[in-house]
Amino acid sequence: MNENIHKKYILTIAITIALLAFSYASIQFVHSYEKTIEPSSFRSFSVSSEGSVVAVPDIATFSFTVISEGDTDLAALQADNAQKVNAIGSFLEEKDINKKDIKTTEYSVNPRYKQCYAYREPSGVCPPPQIVGYTVRQSTLVKIRDFNVIGDVLAEVVNLGANSVSQLQFGIDDETVLEAQAREEAIEKAYEKAKQIAKAGNFNIGKILDITEGYSSPYRSKYNYAMEATGFGMEDAAFAPAIEAGSQDVIVSVTITYEIE
Repeated sequence: MNENIHKKYILTIAITIALLAFSYASIQFVHSYEKTIEPSSFRSFSVSSEGSVVAVPDIATFSFTVISEGDTDLAALQADNAQKVNAIGSFLEEKDINKKDIKTTEYSVNPRYKQCYAYREPSGVCPPPQIVGYTVRQSTLVKIRDFNVIGDVLAEVVNLGANSVSQLQFGIDDETVLEAQAREEAIEKAYEKAKQIAKAGNFNIGKILDITEGYSSPYRSKYNYAMEATGFGMEDAAFAPAIEAGSQDVIVSVTITYEIE
């Protein structure tokens, strides 16, 4: 009899311990799960910082346009335009500018109509529009990797028939490495700031809950070179300007949210 009571007592204790262990595990699981699905349930704080790297440009880009305007002989205008564009292309190749760095961005043929003013017409009505000529326009974007030839290229492109040369900009061909360096610096600075805040607030830094990033455009030239045609035939207007690429910072900003322990 006593032996049966003893066995029941032990069984009751074992069941109680098992239930307590299960309850504790369940509470811990629910707590952890809530944090997993709802990061905002953490006690947290955020810090922001920036990292920067000096960027020295390694490419320059500019655009030139050849405009051929004349009467209704469209074939002659197209031939004239093509001849000038091809001559500029050959010159660019002589300057060791790769064909892959020369890109046509526009080609258009637009008619010009005879102007009519109704009040000048005997009937007071303008006749149907009459084409009196055409304008052929071709624009090209050029990327230069040898900065020593920029001035000569800009000048000679005009001498060979370009009516407009503009949008000179400098940049970095591959920004990935510089961006990574700036990001690493930004994260290190953010962590140092977080440690200072934690020390002042008398708490420990936990795991990272969130990171957001901002990125500044790595390089835009402060130098603007533009030569616009007021007419056609700009041979006397061409000159070789002195071009300086300069430098600018690549900037990456980060905001990091840490758990408070």
